[in-house]
Amino acid sequence: MNGREKPWHGVLVATPTFFRDDLSVDYDRYAEHVRWLADNGIDGVCPNGSLGEYQVLTPEERSTMVKVAIENAPEGFTVMPGVGAYGSREARGWAEQAAEAGAPVVMALPPNAYRGDDRSVIEHFREIAKVGIPVSAYNNPIDTKIDLKPALLAELYNEGLIVGVKEFTGESRRSYQIRELAPDLDILIGTDDSVVEVGLAGAKGWISGYPSVFPQACAQLYHAVLAHDLDTALPLYRDLHALLRWDFNTEFIQAIKLSMDVIGRNGGPVRPPRQPMLAADAASVRELTAKAAEKYS
Repeated sequence: MNGREKPWHGVLVATPTFFRDDLSVDYDRYAEHVRWLADNGIDGVCPNGSLGEYQVLTPEERSTMVKVAIENAPEGFTVMPGVGAYGSREARGWAEQAAEAGAPVVMALPPNAYRGDDRSVIEHFREIAKVGIPVSAYNNPIDTKIDLKPALLAELYNEGLIVGVKEFTGESRRSYQIRELAPDLDILIGTDDSVVEVGLAGAKGWISGYPSVFPQACAQLYHAVLAHDLDTALPLYRDLHALLRWDFNTEFIQAIKLSMDVIGRNGGPVRPPRQPMLAADAASVRELTAKAAEKYS
């Protein structure tokens, strides 16, 4: 956690929500996971993101996730809650809840109820920015059907509405366009399997899923990339890449939770409508995780 200029810099884990067998939320398990990540070289967590299954949480569950994360975060450890919602007023409400709980920054999707135009996106971020807390945009056109293209990101940044962007397109080339149009907008790596490419392009952080399984190895990978120490980074990247690629698949939550199960971290079930992985995919994840665990657990 040393050397970070801003709380949204560094390795921030998009954390899962832990469900018991009856699918109720296990907050004690989540609290332990936050502390474990902090003890293993991670810089922060992002509750209520896509990996956290925020869409199937009740408002009470969602607000409690933020409070539990903040209560169990040591000094200097960032909690950046996701505030994605169908409506702008709802997203602003979640940003207000995060700020009141003590979060230093939030992560905001564009409106995700329909394919909005640029005017809708800008107004959406204006509404969230009224809370007065720093906002990192989350560009996930796969799920939202809205692409925060570099020119639009520059407009949002120049108006003072965002401080960073989690880039989840998987297109590392965009990093250069973004830096050309908005040099001071912080790019946060959004896909686990692009950490080297986007990191070398000048990223300031990595919002990631697989550090919930291999936190120390992922932190080492990230810091080696930012130091341009490819002798360290590339062997790690090659060893982990087959797992990191799951972060870009529909079943990424199931894959990461299953990998946690394999190493004894109790990822647990997902809530419907998500279903357990198909047998062949689960076998592949188990095999890949076990192989990586021989080196990195």
